This record gives sequence, structure tokens and C-alpha cells, in this order.
Amino acid sequence: MTDFSVTAQFIQQAADFFDELVPVATDDQLFAAGYLRGHLDLVVGTLQLTEQPFSVATVVEQVEQSLLAAIEKGELNTLDEQHVRTVWQQLLQSNKTFLA
Repeated sequence: MTDFSVTAQFIQQAADFFDELVPVATDDQLFAAGYLRGHLDLVVGTLQLTEQPFSVATVVEQVEQSLLAAIEKGELNTLDEQHVRTVWQQLLQSNKTFLA
């Protein structure tokens, strides 16, 4: 399996993770999932525009940098930040085979 296909699979599984939360998540979890999906989509779109190959590790690293920048700008209150970090960790844990 190529890096591209592994990365594409990770991105698809992340989207599936967010979709699967919709019927079962709390309002706070839904907010966090939507917020994270926005950051993930932005990172993936930006990477695609550069037309350079990228990996799961690059996606994860850049999402984490994007989240940190948003938190430092005060985009999230403390409770929302906790929800976002929790959902992000759940997403990473559910996709840990891609992170090995």
C-alpha cells in the first residue's frame, strides 16, 4: 500500500469517525467534531494545493499546529478546548494503526 493510499484511508476513516458521532454524541462532542473536521479539511485542502505528497504524520502534525494556533488566538474557551482535545485523541486512538 502506498503512502498516498494510506493517507487517503486515514482521511476517509476520520470523516467516518465524525459522521458516526452525529447520532450518538452530545452537543459538546458534536461541536468539537465539527470544529476538528474544519481543521482537518483545511489542512488536507492546503496540502493538496501544494501538489506535494504528504503522509498521515504530516496531516496529524499540521492539524495539531492549526489547533494550537487557534487556541492561542482564543478561539475556544477552556471547556470547548477540552472537548476538542478529547475528540481529537479519540479520533487518533481509533486510527492508531495509521500512526504506528
